Amino acid sequence: MRPTIRVGEQSTGGMNEPNADWTAQARENLGTALKDAQGQLGNVVVDYDEGTSSDGSVVGQYENLFGTVADSVIEFQFFPGNRLPTKKRKDTFEWGVGPGIAEISSLKNADYALFINTYDSYGSAGRKALQIFSAMAGVSVTSGVHWGHAGLVDLKTGELVWLNADRQMGGDVRTPEGAIKRVTQLLEGFPGRMAGVPVAVK
Repeated sequence: MRPTIRVGEQSTGGMNEPNADWTAQARENLGTALKDAQGQLGNVVVDYDEGTSSDGSVVGQYENLFGTVADSVIEFQFFPGNRLPTKKRKDTFEWGVGPGIAEISSLKNADYALFINTYDSYGSAGRKALQIFSAMAGVSVTSGVHWGHAGLVDLKTGELVWLNADRQMGGDVRTPEGAIKRVTQLLEGFPGRMAGVPVAVK
């Protein structure tokens, strides 16, 4: 699927200010890194093509839904203390985007959909200065936000069969080298991928 990529700058007060130039750089760099990685995933991977289906709107809704589900998995599955009562059974992982995704005509010839989301808000000079002065006062202030999700959805059932999600992603996506690091981190543990094979080689 088309990766959802957002890049901006974190203001002194902690608000994100979107940066179109950084986002464009990240799209190009991550696109190249993902293309290099596709041949090493141990599966036949093809880019999503809407064709003449007019599915773009509903596909966009599923891309947003995947992000919401991934966040819920982080909050209510990855942290045992927060686990929902229905998710407390040992070794269970029952999450999904719903069976309705099977009705999308432009996905009929695929078995699974790989969704990827990345979000980066780089700390501004003001934010970094605040972080330093706050530390001197014994107060913890973070600078920068970097998270990402990569998930595989069964297109017949809508079940999420694999997810890699982290709220502290590495790699500066504004650079080619950083994008390779980010893609490598996102696809770590991808089902079917040959063990020990790097995602991208430069």
